Amino acid sequence: MTTTGTTTGTTTGTTTLITGISELVTNDGPDWDLGVIPGAAVLVEDGTVTWTGTAATAPDAERTVDVGGRAVIPGFVDSHSHIVFAGDRSAEFTARMAGAAYDGGGIASTVAATRSATDDALRERARRLVGEARAQGTTLLEVKSGYGLDTTQEKRLLGIAHEMTGEVTFLGGHVVPAGYRHDPDAYVHLVAGAMTQACAPSAKWGDVFCEPHSPVAFDEDQSREILESARNHGLGLRVHGAQLGPGPGPRLAVELGAASVDHATFLTDADIDLLSQAAGSGGPVVTFLPVVEFSTRQPYPDARRVIDAGITVAVATDCNPGTCYSNSMSMAMAIAVREMGMTPDEALWAATAGGARALRRADVGKIAPGSRADLAVVDAPSRDHIVYRAGVPLVRALDI
Repeated sequence: MTTTGTTTGTTTGTTTLITGISELVTNDGPDWDLGVIPGAAVLVEDGTVTWTGTAATAPDAERTVDVGGRAVIPGFVDSHSHIVFAGDRSAEFTARMAGAAYDGGGIASTVAATRSATDDALRERARRLVGEARAQGTTLLEVKSGYGLDTTQEKRLLGIAHEMTGEVTFLGGHVVPAGYRHDPDAYVHLVAGAMTQACAPSAKWGDVFCEPHSPVAFDEDQSREILESARNHGLGLRVHGAQLGPGPGPRLAVELGAASVDHATFLTDADIDLLSQAAGSGGPVVTFLPVVEFSTRQPYPDARRVIDAGITVAVATDCNPGTCYSNSMSMAMAIAVREMGMTPDEALWAATAGGARALRRADVGKIAPGSRADLAVVDAPSRDHIVYRAGVPLVRALDI
């Protein structure tokens, strides 16, 4: 997208007024309320929002940025990605489009390529993907390890991830690597022991692929061991759960106080009841990853029944080389609206405020006094165009 809007005044001032906003989405209110202000302006000081309101009542500032009658939204918060990797799995995607099933086994090829790649090669690709995401309106990403699957490699990937974001997740429990297929419990003990001890200082979160329907992922007991170790080492918890079929992931997420359960494609009525009961006390956010279903030809989850049960929902990309090589939050929103029963406004809230909730962040996903100045511009007068013009790169992060 070409740069839009005009700037006046000096570029060295500490206060900047963003004006010319046709409509401002603030998310500054109750859940699912976008808090839209028409004809708006935003005052930013040293990277923090200090005022929002109508342009007619805007305070003076040292610098003005005019976005020319466009909509402004909180930057997308992509709370699930795997962007530190090497190799290519486009042939796997082509095979799935021809009918091949997905079971997680292809991760092994990415592990082999990643282990062989230099730090610079991994860093270059990850930075390119972060740049692509920002050019599409994403201002904060969570980034997982999980393509090293030994202690040295996992720690290396976490270090590179830290160069991209503070939201770094240790995913040694991604799949059982080839060398441990004869004794997966030995690998679980490694992850829950020496690997977590070495990697926890480099991460904020711990995660596991809890999926009994995959021959290479982890069952309930194995997942619990990995998650409890992560928690005991001071990490917050996230869970890959119920992706390929019903399973224990959502229940474990509630039991262990995880911030989110991600994928959640095959939630049962019991899962939804449990998540709904936990919602009142800050239970797990259900993070949907719609482009994964698009890329694997799996059924789409029913977001409508989850929202109607009072559960907080996020939408994220799961950008990774195997099941979703896309970092487009707009595409994820469009699929959520078309296939999963969400309204455009719900999808936007889930891609911003919902993602912030999934990361337990109060300073992003909204535009309000005290929040980080993570703003994105829609090259249209209304937020509705994000989904209405699906596939068109209308959104970009606003550099202030």
